[in-house]
Amino acid sequence: MRRGEAAQRVQRLAAYAVIVRDGQILLSRLSERVTRKELWSLPGGGVEHGEDPADAVVREVYEETGLAVQVEPTAQVFSTHVADSWRRGRRVDAHSVRIVYEGWVPADSPEPRVTEVDGSTAEAAWKPIAGVLDGSVPTVALVADALASYRVWQRQRTAAYAYVVRDGAILLTRTSALAPDPGTWHLPGGGIDHGETPVDTVRRELWEECGLEGEAAGLLTVLDHHFTGTAPNGRAEDFHAIGVIYRARVGDGEPKVMETDGTTDEVAWVPLADVAAGRLKVYRSVLAAIDAAGDAS
Repeated sequence: MRRGEAAQRVQRLAAYAVIVRDGQILLSRLSERVTRKELWSLPGGGVEHGEDPADAVVREVYEETGLAVQVEPTAQVFSTHVADSWRRGRRVDAHSVRIVYEGWVPADSPEPRVTEVDGSTAEAAWKPIAGVLDGSVPTVALVADALASYRVWQRQRTAAYAYVVRDGAILLTRTSALAPDPGTWHLPGGGIDHGETPVDTVRRELWEECGLEGEAAGLLTVLDHHFTGTAPNGRAEDFHAIGVIYRARVGDGEPKVMETDGTTDEVAWVPLADVAAGRLKVYRSVLAAIDAAGDAS
């Protein structure tokens, strides 16, 4: 192209994912076909004609890291326009539109590895966010821009639980492999459904988790727990749990788990003395409820 001629207009649409966990971010290193210096980018790439950008992210993340990603339905959009630049000896008017989703991969995912052959990615790895921010991990500008707008997902969960004590024993349920901390004992109860009263939650959960008819007999205490970390599904989250604990009573009968494929795999009357002696693993809320009821020995 001779100087003085109009620049060729070039527009590129691409989609990427910010995948963060435990103070690290998943990045892909650009290959030598793109740059001769070490340079890391968010996993992602060009959106093909007719392709949903979210689908493009899932495809590109797998090609560049070998990991299966889930993405939020909403995203940030970054636009860069360079009206006059030279690429491969041609003068271009370049416009880049980059859609950046929050993504997460399963907590038990293997180490990332590049699956595409002869592509633009040479390596994939978890890199410390601190290193990206202080420049010790060299990245394209998009990484810093995406991190500046990234916010850890906030989740608040309100649940209701039953405190049932009979003849020196407390009714407890054990978490299954489908729940966090499997094998840990908990008060019967769970999340309050939309529009459901906490008292109704207690009644429903006593039946589902214990197979017993029961009812709340009065508010015992309210507990809350706040932490930032990695959820069981691998997503980074700022989690706030509020637990409303009721004194409750149940009818006669042996407890048994009624729900199938749920978060509870066993229910039992456990001697309070065994809990106090630490003979089984329990959630802190169990100890807090016993203390609030004045049943601690």
